[in-house]
Amino acid sequence: MSDVTTTHPGSGRVVFFGELLLRLSPPGHELPLQSPRFEARFGGAEANVASSLAILGHHCTMVSALPDHAIGHACAGELRRHGVDTSGLQYADGRMGIYFLSPGAMQRPPEVLYDRADSVFSRTPAEAYDWPRLLAGAQWLHLSGINLALGQTTTNAALAAVRAARAAGVRVSFDCNYRSRLWGARSPKAPAVLRELVAEAELVFGNDRDIALMLDQSFEQAGATDRFRAAATAAFAAWPALRRLVATERHHHNVDDQELTGMLALRDGVLTTAPRRLSGIVDRIGGGDAFAAGFLHGLLRGLGDAPSLEFALAATCLKHAIPGDVNLSREADIHALLAEGGFEVKR
Repeated sequence: MSDVTTTHPGSGRVVFFGELLLRLSPPGHELPLQSPRFEARFGGAEANVASSLAILGHHCTMVSALPDHAIGHACAGELRRHGVDTSGLQYADGRMGIYFLSPGAMQRPPEVLYDRADSVFSRTPAEAYDWPRLLAGAQWLHLSGINLALGQTTTNAALAAVRAARAAGVRVSFDCNYRSRLWGARSPKAPAVLRELVAEAELVFGNDRDIALMLDQSFEQAGATDRFRAAATAAFAAWPALRRLVATERHHHNVDDQELTGMLALRDGVLTTAPRRLSGIVDRIGGGDAFAAGFLHGLLRGLGDAPSLEFALAATCLKHAIPGDVNLSREADIHALLAEGGFEVKR
């Protein structure tokens, strides 16, 4: 199946910066090495958003560093298959970051094991990226906190990217994506480093727990919306450039049966969606990236805040029914869900 999509005229170019990964997971719901097989897919937080947004018809450019061997070039080919511009990729000798996914089922939660140390991306210094050239003509730069967790080299590169974007008038979108296992011994540095990058962003994907971590505050309100509203108030006070804080609230019945609600904070109030029930989840990895892509799509299309939030929630719901990291849903699929098009076979 070819996923190459024609770029929608006037949609603007979005640049993405982050590590590309090889995902290895056992078949079905097996535990790792329960049988001697792994299914191989490509992913990575920013690449997932880029691929989803390209499938929705936007001009997306991926900036990263890959190993100059068959696996690295296969990863670039997968991005191109989804319609992503790979002219921002560079190659060098070395290894590719890997993560192992144990999918989970029923009462057994999913588990991720990272094997990313000393990857080509983690060793590529900030000065290797020609940001004035890479950002030329871009409307947005999107990146995540995972860059900051990988070490000082990638932290410096991410900060250079957002500062170059601000200097060039390119809008910055940032997904907090705090991963305690990735930060490891560097965890005490996480709040200060995340704060530094969030200060450069006008759009942040993050919940009350992310804001509490960064600002060393506690939000103890009983309801999820009230906690999010209080966190947003603190975030807007801390970061003058911030215009939108966006998040999902997830309620678990078990691994396969959950409920998602979308939340958007603006400086003059909070918007929420009705919750959507997800039963029989196929693969939740990349769900947050599908949500980010859906919201960015709404902004790029000028849909308005409330419709963008509804579109984003519908996009992440559909992703939960798709194996792999990337939401392969097209715009018509998402609108069909929003229109409650039903579950009959499409003929």
